[in-house]
Amino acid sequence: MAGVGIGYQWHAADSPEPPMPAAAGIGDPYFPPAGNSGYDVTGYEIQLRYDPPTGRLDGRTTVNALPTENRAEFALDLRLPATQVTVNNQLARFHQDRGKLLFSPTRPVPTGRPMVVQVTYGGVPSEVRDDLGHDPPWTRTVDGAVIAGEPEGAAWWFPANDHPSDKATVAVTVTVPAGLQAISNGKLLAGPEPAEPGWQRWRWRASAPMATYLAFVAIGHYDIVTRDTPYGPYIAAFQDGLDPLTATVARAAVEQTPQIVGVLSGIFGPYPFDTIGGVVPDACAQQSALETQTRPVYGPQMFRAGADVSVVVHELAHQWFGDTVSVHRWSDIWLNEGFASYAVWLYRERTGGPSAKQIADQTYLCNFANTDFWRVPPGDPGPDELFNSAVYSRGAMALEALRTRVGDDAFFTGLRTWVTERQGHNGTVADFLALLERISGKKVDDVAQTWLFAPVRPSTPPG
Repeated sequence: MAGVGIGYQWHAADSPEPPMPAAAGIGDPYFPPAGNSGYDVTGYEIQLRYDPPTGRLDGRTTVNALPTENRAEFALDLRLPATQVTVNNQLARFHQDRGKLLFSPTRPVPTGRPMVVQVTYGGVPSEVRDDLGHDPPWTRTVDGAVIAGEPEGAAWWFPANDHPSDKATVAVTVTVPAGLQAISNGKLLAGPEPAEPGWQRWRWRASAPMATYLAFVAIGHYDIVTRDTPYGPYIAAFQDGLDPLTATVARAAVEQTPQIVGVLSGIFGPYPFDTIGGVVPDACAQQSALETQTRPVYGPQMFRAGADVSVVVHELAHQWFGDTVSVHRWSDIWLNEGFASYAVWLYRERTGGPSAKQIADQTYLCNFANTDFWRVPPGDPGPDELFNSAVYSRGAMALEALRTRVGDDAFFTGLRTWVTERQGHNGTVADFLALLERISGKKVDDVAQTWLFAPVRPSTPPG
């Protein structure tokens, strides 16, 4: 769609070389179109108005960024139609193509100087499919909506550099019909507060940098539970209309969040954020669970097998591994899912259950040779196998094998150092293996090759 704005003309006095056009993608080999280069986002200020009866979302988002390259054109990921774009308070020319919002500032923005981009947009996100025709991550519910998607999801509700390598703070303001709740990441600044007649506003802010897929909104009739904890305010939300048994089990599990964070903090180091909690929407909105930063979203079917807290432990472990330290490229997904899966084994080990070694060896024995499970290498699974079970459980076995090689002291020091040195930033599989070698003084290449990269069953268990 053509945009309204002022055309761009380059002048020699602006820069020693003509600015470059926008690049197609940030350079992730798994998902080449994902993200955008040429700038770093420092913060998103997202203002939304959502009308549940129609499913329409209207938004105005301010993107604060610093250009890293001399560009005539920049791009953001946005799948809803935009109606206006300004750059540093000047109308910009723009157009949209295959999920990209491409825009040209009236005059070049010098490298390293602030670029404030404001985008006005709107549409029905639940009707917008991606380029391959997949169902949208924005899901309508009886009384609202939920957005929680990985590896992408932001583009359905705000313009973003939608790749985990460009992390930024996120503030979300949501205006909804009176009587509804709107939950997002971070601390609740205000809400409900009056808006236009018949509507009310909720304001949230996450102060730590966040990968865009970890931002979320849940809208509907929710029971919000709050209390103080040693790890910051606990805010959990449970949607009305859950069947009574599932609601009871889900509450019992999620309400253990502070206790679980305490155990994990003893293993991985201090909790990296300033608020904790969780959200359980209805079954139509969320089929699985996602480690949305500070406040994971749990599909209610995660609790239908009983009061097992494994899913809560898994998503909370991601707050260290995946959230505060995020993948550099999606090929590094083992750093998220293998670590969170292993955290469940460590939690059991620390709370009176079997040891991680016992669980790892049993998992090995239960996955026979020559099965598809072993053909997926967790250290580089490929885009089609990003969430294959091998990335989770074989990835966890790989950590047990590394623990066996370097010893407990070096292994747990390595986990804590990984978080301390990279908090708020990103890392690669190679970075983590190098850290273990630096701390332990032992080579781990052969263990990594056997457990992370070889598409065959290792000859012996990991422990």
